[in-house]
Amino acid sequence: MFSDQSSIRRKIRIHRRSLTRRQQQLASQRIAEQLQRHPKYLTSRRIAFFWPNDGEIDLTRALIKSLAKNKLCYLPVLYKGGENRLLFGRFRVGANFQLNRFGIPEPNLARDGWLFARQLDLVLTPLVAFDDQGNRIGMGGGFYDRSLRQLKLPGIWRRPYVLGVAHEFQHLEHIGRNAWDVPLRGAVTDQRIYHFDS
Repeated sequence: MFSDQSSIRRKIRIHRRSLTRRQQQLASQRIAEQLQRHPKYLTSRRIAFFWPNDGEIDLTRALIKSLAKNKLCYLPVLYKGGENRLLFGRFRVGANFQLNRFGIPEPNLARDGWLFARQLDLVLTPLVAFDDQGNRIGMGGGFYDRSLRQLKLPGIWRRPYVLGVAHEFQHLEHIGRNAWDVPLRGAVTDQRIYHFDS
């Protein structure tokens, strides 16, 4: 379908940004419903969400439902130590937020309030595209891959479970994998649930 990852990224981002407000609202509602049926979501206590950016699916409905189920909900915070990676701050209603360098809100917490990805049960990751083998193309900064790199160590880390979140049109048959990529264990779209790793 596309010749390389740069082409995939460019074309799908254009498609994603072209969705109408109504289409995005429906996708957000369907994602919230899909998550309610996902076995890993049901058993997870600490879950990382993300704020939508660049046409990504809005997880606000799912976040609110999760709070109502007494789940602990977290949002990404850019690591300030010079490396492109993420920490995760607890979301609470009425909490203070600040915009990061990409203009995305993140919890304004003291450093001791942040968690590493390995302390979470489930990380819902944004993506540009994914395939049937769990390969993922992100926005190109490597933030999630660096934050989840412990999962590439064989047999040591099984947490967190990494679940991609996307529109169905972001699912491609094959996109390939770079040496540094951390694969998804599953994905949820507005139309279906995918399992790549039991």
